[in-house]
Amino acid sequence: MSESRRQGMSNCGLPRFLVGCEDGDSRELEDSDMRNIFGPYGDEEDDEDQSERQIVVGICSMTKKSKSKPMTEIMERLCKFEYITVVIFPEEVILNESVEKWPLVDCLISFHSKGFPLDKAVSYTKLRNPLLINDLNMQYFIQDRREVYRILQEEGIDLPRYAVLNRNPDRPEECNLVESEDHVEVNGEVFHKPFVEKPVSAEDHNVYIYYPTSAGGGSQRLFRKIGSRSSVYSPESTLRKTGSYIYEEFMPTDGTDVKVYTVGPDYAHAEARKSPALDGKVERDSEGKEIRYPVMLTAMEKLVARKVCLAFKQTVCGFDLLRANGHSFVCDVNGFSFVKNSMKYYDDCAKVLGNMVMRELAPQFHIPWSIPMEAEDIPIVPTTSGTMMELRCVIAVIRHGDRTPKQKMKMEVRNALFFDLFEKYGGYKNGKLKLKTPKQLQEVLDIARQLLAELVQHNDCEIEEKKSKLEQLKTVLEMYGHFSGINRKVQLTYLPNGQPKASSEEEDSLKEGPSLLLVLKWGGELTPAGRVQAEELGRAFRCMYPGGQGDYAGFPGCGLLRLHSTYRHDLKIYASDEGRVQMTAAAFAKGLLALEGELTPILVQMVKSANMNGLLDSDSDSLTDCQQRVKARLHEIMQKNRDFSEEDNQKLAPTCSPSLVNSMGVISNPVRTCDKVHTLIQSLTCQICKRLEDPKSADLQLYHSETLELMLQRWSKLERDFRMKNGRYDISKIPDIYDCVKYDTQHNSSLGLEDTLELFHLSRALADIIIPQEYGITKAEKLDIASAYCLPLVKKIQLDLQRTHEDEAVNKLHPLWFRYSRGVMSPGRHVRTRLYFTSESHVHSLLSIFRYGGLLDEQIDEQWKQAMDYLSAVTELNYMTQIVIMLYEDNNKDPSSEERFHVELHFSPGVKGCKDEDNAPLGFGFRPASSENHEKQTDQGSLEDLSQDEPDRAAPSEPISIQRKSPLIRNRKAGSMEVLSESNASRGSAYRLFPSSSRQSPEIKPSGLELLSMPAVKRFSVSYARHPTNGFEGCSMVPSIYPLETLHNSLSLKQVDEFLTAVCKNGSETQFERLKSLSAMFDSHAQPSVDVESQEIPVQLSQPPVRPLWYSSDPPSTVSSAGPSSPSVVEPSSNFGFNCE
Repeated sequence: MSESRRQGMSNCGLPRFLVGCEDGDSRELEDSDMRNIFGPYGDEEDDEDQSERQIVVGICSMTKKSKSKPMTEIMERLCKFEYITVVIFPEEVILNESVEKWPLVDCLISFHSKGFPLDKAVSYTKLRNPLLINDLNMQYFIQDRREVYRILQEEGIDLPRYAVLNRNPDRPEECNLVESEDHVEVNGEVFHKPFVEKPVSAEDHNVYIYYPTSAGGGSQRLFRKIGSRSSVYSPESTLRKTGSYIYEEFMPTDGTDVKVYTVGPDYAHAEARKSPALDGKVERDSEGKEIRYPVMLTAMEKLVARKVCLAFKQTVCGFDLLRANGHSFVCDVNGFSFVKNSMKYYDDCAKVLGNMVMRELAPQFHIPWSIPMEAEDIPIVPTTSGTMMELRCVIAVIRHGDRTPKQKMKMEVRNALFFDLFEKYGGYKNGKLKLKTPKQLQEVLDIARQLLAELVQHNDCEIEEKKSKLEQLKTVLEMYGHFSGINRKVQLTYLPNGQPKASSEEEDSLKEGPSLLLVLKWGGELTPAGRVQAEELGRAFRCMYPGGQGDYAGFPGCGLLRLHSTYRHDLKIYASDEGRVQMTAAAFAKGLLALEGELTPILVQMVKSANMNGLLDSDSDSLTDCQQRVKARLHEIMQKNRDFSEEDNQKLAPTCSPSLVNSMGVISNPVRTCDKVHTLIQSLTCQICKRLEDPKSADLQLYHSETLELMLQRWSKLERDFRMKNGRYDISKIPDIYDCVKYDTQHNSSLGLEDTLELFHLSRALADIIIPQEYGITKAEKLDIASAYCLPLVKKIQLDLQRTHEDEAVNKLHPLWFRYSRGVMSPGRHVRTRLYFTSESHVHSLLSIFRYGGLLDEQIDEQWKQAMDYLSAVTELNYMTQIVIMLYEDNNKDPSSEERFHVELHFSPGVKGCKDEDNAPLGFGFRPASSENHEKQTDQGSLEDLSQDEPDRAAPSEPISIQRKSPLIRNRKAGSMEVLSESNASRGSAYRLFPSSSRQSPEIKPSGLELLSMPAVKRFSVSYARHPTNGFEGCSMVPSIYPLETLHNSLSLKQVDEFLTAVCKNGSETQFERLKSLSAMFDSHAQPSVDVESQEIPVQLSQPPVRPLWYSSDPPSTVSSAGPSSPSVVEPSSNFGFNCE
């Protein structure tokens, strides 16, 4: 063998980046093609009569690998090279024979797997000196994750921040581990949860991810796939005590991993799959194969692939990429690895390997050969037709799901122990402190226990805190037996001069000097019913996205799932810092993306905590001056012991809302109604007391593990607080009363308590006045208060719409893979989805801005007038209320036309209330057809022709003409979707996409090239009335959700942008300055576990584009690429800058 035979690939000339042959033809292999594929080994010589010497390529691996489908497919194609013969080493020879008796080959493809004798393979290469496709010595390093990370670091390849814990008795300095509740310190390096724990052996696939206590704690345990499982959630949070591990920072990838497969330094194929850390459920197709989706690598990622290939000297090499925070990180290198079930990859891999072998060895054997020159494939992607609009952006603001009643207890504290705690956690910086972590709540509990013990031992001790309050504090903090960081919190506020005593709760005489107001909040947890509501709504939301017809995944809405897994779905989910809101967001994501398992892993990976200057959170204790005046006026009107007069109607309902006027008619006299409500509450508490005395009720378990004692506590507290000592009523308690009776009517009706329905109807009538009017009585007040609550959210929505049409060159689908994109009209483009989960205050405020901010004139616009009438009739913005904005692009319009981008506004009042579905206001449906198409409109919930949705897309269009150099003959299965296409030089070419079926139509032949004359692409048009939550009407504990109603479906983006700009400008100077200080939380994965106290840091807002907002630089036939999967990141503990992600 010559010296050049021993050279590695790094020393040879490099081929250009190949993307496959032009037509992708493959014929049936004849017997002659398979010559010697399992053939001769030993020292047999070639036939002397052979005119040219054959180059023998040997496959030396375990039988499971060498005879696998990918290897067989590639080797069959490699045999098509005229001068290449493939020899597979039998496993028994590899294991039992000496290397001298192994087959004699010119080129060796050999790689380690379980049971493979790598040492013998190394000896064989020393003996025979074959050309190595994959270096064998480097495969020792690949088996050790420590060495893999070392090599990656030396090559300057980005990888997650990590530290190595070597449990080696001889080197104790490498085993410094300090484990804390929410972080771990490894050899001085601190990792906050969530973090990853990997065994140092690459053969050990038992990787653990540990979650913070504020997200529920526990760990996700990953393992090598077993059936349809690749991980399982465990409540265990303790680190493993034996073995050596790598600890690394958890990277937020939005639930998708990227697998990259190189064939030489200049070819890389990438596929996306669902992250095994998400829910542990392996997605499989109808043939049982794991579902993966091809993605296009960025230029930087291609460079990383080249570096990995050369650094590890592995021509055929697989590695894992994590796309997080706008960057790509390598987290694992697997060595020799093939793509499964990809005919294009098999073609490309065989071609690249064959060319490599021939280039290296043909000259030595005097074989006439030169690298063939081939025309590159022209990337063909579909464009939208004149009657179609492409969905570009979905923005939804959603209230949380069904929850337990919120409860609150206030007490003034003066003990030094509370002041010490306040100082310890930096309360003096802002005068306020929020304690949520288990460690912090445990400290508060310890103080309460200590003070109560002192009160028992010394009755005359100087403890100013009331014993009853301390006992309640202790009882609530001891509930559930553990702290999760989600369902309880303590707020401390510094009072320089003590607390004025104004309510029935505060009866102590006024004390001088500073004090702390302790507010304990509990309850308000998302119930099982709330989880079902959120998950099912997420499932229904899928159907608003184009694509997904047929049997590809066995259910509608899979168009969205393909979008997400191929990085054409730019999804971000934000939630306020309330546990119920975060869990709602996680449950919604579970349904939206067809995930399984516990919510904690989904919460950590998919939901971003948006606790930033009021984006989704609001400090209910810090009311604006306007809101304080409104509440005072409400209190004054509702304290009048007489029937409502016409003057009262004008004062209380100047907008003449029918829902308000009807409620005032039910109440008539507000004081007498409050008297009646108080009497009914007393009756209720008496009934509960009697139940407690009944031995049969001793073990009675109420909904969500509540006991009769806890139920009595919440009703008794409302009874005490509602009527104050002066005999007047505290109307601020009305929402709490309605909250409690609504909960018990729905979930605890089996108790059979008398008069609960009457209490429900009266309290609801009161709440229907108090709750919406707390956000403003007049239109001006409503807008003022709304701006205070959600001006940052309005600006964020505007930026979401602005950025949708911009051209960004990352993460787009490879255009050759359009067969995966059927139903998504431009597969190279992305759909931006932004979901904002929040509480009632933000939903009320945002709706007020759209209703009263001057978006449209209802005197001129008939559709808007109908929408306003409908909203005025809605009495309650219940759980799961949705405000949805959808942006479409009509590629048939001129790029600078206002008609290019089209905005629709939709709304649902959320969950259906108890016993009142017959009186619910009715809208005009979701995306109603125009009058001229009304007769054609199909039933809601069915497949609709998208061209029938709007008057400007009523006319059908011709199939789009696509020019190609040659016909696209390929008709291969992609999952259970197929593509037929045709090209004809005389009339151009066209294609149509269609769902495959188990019984194919006789006129459609597998190899057919007929032009399919089909109507415009259809999509599943969701009707929540027919498909509200996948039919959970049958579950008595889970009310269904009202359908989405279209408020307007013919807005231009220019209209909406100008409206939102005006709203922001009309905000007060204080509010606008507050907006400017928003930080870049939106592009970092600030974990929900971290309660980051926002700080005011001036940040430049993104400047508006110079060209018109609705202008698109792309002509109708071009395709823009998708935006980043994840935005730029900073450290979670740092302050964030504001941008539009």
